[in-house]
Amino acid sequence: MNELKHSGIRRVAQTAAYLPHFVSVVVVVGILKDLLASDGGVLTQLLAGFRVRPKNYFNIPEAFRTLYVGSGVWQEFGWNSIIYVAAISGIDQEMYESAALDGAGRWKKLIYITLPSIAPTIILLLILNMGNMLNIGYEKVILMYNSATYSTADIFSTYVYRKGLLNAQYSFASAVGLANSLINVIILLGANFLAKKATDTSIF
Repeated sequence: MNELKHSGIRRVAQTAAYLPHFVSVVVVVGILKDLLASDGGVLTQLLAGFRVRPKNYFNIPEAFRTLYVGSGVWQEFGWNSIIYVAAISGIDQEMYESAALDGAGRWKKLIYITLPSIAPTIILLLILNMGNMLNIGYEKVILMYNSATYSTADIFSTYVYRKGLLNAQYSFASAVGLANSLINVIILLGANFLAKKATDTSIF
């Protein structure tokens, strides 16, 4: 019975972790706004219990980065955990058994077996993410920001959107977009070159 209870809790936790990756960004931002609503949001009421006055956090420039990064971690850590769990499951279990016979504990197994074995996966994901360093998800930024938070929320993509489409400066927007793409390619090639030199692991 106890095992069934823990299994149910584990399934709920896994669903809560994995689901945001497969849900539309519009839905995720909507949930975030409902949780932080100044007039009855769950998190707002929770903070009120600690004597934090209700605020409209989406209109506070200093809070934007925390909201964006926090929601991004919530969206992606479940999906990334699937990738790493798959990589870990491919490790030869005899290595762990041999280490246990030699008296290695969990930390030593992690440092000397697990991390070196999944290092290629870590490096490949890092290289791919480096190539998108400047392409921060503009859809979520557009959904989250407003004129009050332009000072901290504006990124290349939203700036190009406002200048190119809203202000009809098509040539300027095209030039900025091209420069952004070129910089991303240079960062990707540089990260791939350094990874290949340091670890012999690369995407090409």
